[in-house]
Amino acid sequence: MVLFKKKVKPGEYELQRDGAEDVLHINYDSYPRIASIEDDAIVMSYVIEALSQNPSVNRIIFHQKKKYEYGHHQTALLVEIATIYNHFIKQKKFLSQAALEVFGPLEDSSDKIKNLQYLILNLLRTDPVGAFVESKRFLREEKINLINAPEEKKIRLQPYITLLSEIYSLLGDTKLLSLCKDKVDGYETGSRDVYKSIFKPTITPDFMYTRLISTPPLNAQMLDSYSVGKNVNIQIFNTKDNIKPLYHITPPEFLISEDKYELLDLARKVLSEHQPKAEEFLDVEKMRETFFNIGKDLLTELADNKNVSLTYPEIEELAQILVRYTVGFGLIESLLMDDNIQDIAINSPAGVTSIFVVHGKYDECITNIVPSIEDVESWASKFRLISARPLDEANPVLDTELSIPCARARVAVITRPLNPTGLAFSIRRHRDKPWTLPLFIKNNMISDLGAGLLSFFIDGARTLLIAGTRGSGKTSLIGSVLVEIMRKYRIIVVEDTRELNTEFLAKLNYNIQPMKVRSALLKSGSEISADEGIRTSLRMGDSALIVGEVRSLEALALFEAMRTGALANTVAGTIHGDSPYGVFDRIVNDLQVPRTSFKATDIIVVANPVRSADGLHKFRRITQITEVRKQWEEDPLKEGAFVDLMVYDSKSDSLLPTDELINGDSDIIKAIGGSIKEWAGNWTAIWDNIILRSKTKRTIVDYSIRYNIPDLLEAESVIFMNDEFHRVMDIVREASGALDSEKIFIEWEKRLKEHIENAYGITI
Repeated sequence: MVLFKKKVKPGEYELQRDGAEDVLHINYDSYPRIASIEDDAIVMSYVIEALSQNPSVNRIIFHQKKKYEYGHHQTALLVEIATIYNHFIKQKKFLSQAALEVFGPLEDSSDKIKNLQYLILNLLRTDPVGAFVESKRFLREEKINLINAPEEKKIRLQPYITLLSEIYSLLGDTKLLSLCKDKVDGYETGSRDVYKSIFKPTITPDFMYTRLISTPPLNAQMLDSYSVGKNVNIQIFNTKDNIKPLYHITPPEFLISEDKYELLDLARKVLSEHQPKAEEFLDVEKMRETFFNIGKDLLTELADNKNVSLTYPEIEELAQILVRYTVGFGLIESLLMDDNIQDIAINSPAGVTSIFVVHGKYDECITNIVPSIEDVESWASKFRLISARPLDEANPVLDTELSIPCARARVAVITRPLNPTGLAFSIRRHRDKPWTLPLFIKNNMISDLGAGLLSFFIDGARTLLIAGTRGSGKTSLIGSVLVEIMRKYRIIVVEDTRELNTEFLAKLNYNIQPMKVRSALLKSGSEISADEGIRTSLRMGDSALIVGEVRSLEALALFEAMRTGALANTVAGTIHGDSPYGVFDRIVNDLQVPRTSFKATDIIVVANPVRSADGLHKFRRITQITEVRKQWEEDPLKEGAFVDLMVYDSKSDSLLPTDELINGDSDIIKAIGGSIKEWAGNWTAIWDNIILRSKTKRTIVDYSIRYNIPDLLEAESVIFMNDEFHRVMDIVREASGALDSEKIFIEWEKRLKEHIENAYGITI
């Protein structure tokens, strides 16, 4: 990927114009070591020499098997040194005959000339910090000599001292020296440690374009370190330059040997001749598998030709890398390997700013990845092909999903004219498995009682709207609703961008049918509209209905389903809104759903991010569980139709019950109880069942923590124990004629212990 415009021999350079920048490209292809300003004095000397002739340079790129790029700030440090060097060589002409005569007879001035040559011709180019330190030492020595020197000698020494002082002063005023003031005392001339702390190139292998900053900043404090996938190393740092933590990633492709890099580059060039057709992107999994197999064969052949010895695991690893950088998404995939990553933000213009991520533990972070124009354009093209949706001036927004072996994600892309600076991406990573209510309890997003109450509503076939701002956890929460629906019911999931992991639930024997509908952002297309999709679901029989996002005309169809009870089971959807009235306002005023239809809403669950007092941390919390009463005409807020059952308390950081819930003043709960003969007119029995459900969710969390079984909180186990809960309820009712909560819990806990022993081999 060496982009020299003319033939440039190894060891030579070419100046290129890149937009508004001058870029110095140096061919180090045959250099015996890794070319590095920070490690190699010879390389630094050559660069400063080149910069002295080209002071307009903004960036420096070394070309070997990898590209090593020094950005604007680092290049500016070197340009400043090169300017000083040029000043003495060309302007001062300190080695001219006239300049040498100033120091007196040759026999008296030879040491001084040697010192100046050493400083300017050697150290200034190879070790400017050393030049500063040595000029200071020479000055100190000559000032001592001046003390008892005769007047004639003082006059002869003055030009020499003046020149030393100028060298010392000019270097002392540079940005490079200002960065290492604390390292000057005791500095050993020739040491490269100070340069290693300042100069940190971004590294780009020949087979990719996106740059990666290989080393963390100076004085960065490590907060965490872990690995994901196959040898993807993650480090989290606090830095002085940014309030956000640094998410520093090192994927395996940056650690492999030079001969493997060469093989990957050759293989990429061969595969680039086969551009996948649009129809191949309809089955991404199959396409990746094809390229993987082709890549293995190609790499094996190339390794034989180049006499490179590779084991079978090494060939497979290289083939996986090759897939990522041909038909895949490169470093985006490396980020998605990390389960801690929730969101990825790629801002425009490309090549200027780093990628940002939202980390589950460290919140918003800046990464060491700088995406290139070539890569963002390639990613946008692939998203167009995967989604079969347009992305152009007439359609500047693209919503789609990304499914790769390591992760699933929702993707939003914007471009011109909506985004005047080009392409930008927002990628939301989905968990490999659905969220569960016990997981939410563990993460303090919901209280035990809140989880029990939601379970009660879902079993009671109520209509739910889950509201919240972006990033509040709406989709995760509705995923946990899916897990709570009994497997004996059919579930229809309607989404314009597939986020809910229906495939996972289908593998667990859920009777579940996903429906992909046209995005509300598209005016036309081959997909059916969301409202048509919902109306179609009404004709598919007794089913629970889950709508991924209510944002347009589908609202009318959804509330039609709610109002008529056509599906005879749980109906739930997500919607943007930060309060029950905000939901009402959006649905009735924005989406034009009749007020009478809105009354079909039973429960509104509000999830909102909660920030810490210092503003540095954000936590997902359910802040309200509100029932919607039916006795109102115009305004449910003014007419008291919104009744909070649970409200978030910031002091205790918990979702707490209101007096209305504690006292049984809930029309919805009474309606559920009224349909079950054991509970009819018996608030105590109803409350006991809600508490029982809360207790089972908490018990799963407690056993998971006590016996270190994280998987106990995951969908497989939670679904199994939900099934057991309903079986036990049925058994106890048949045996005693009542839903005795104590008996139910004892038997259910017994089955939980058996499940732990059978599934995890732990005896309790």
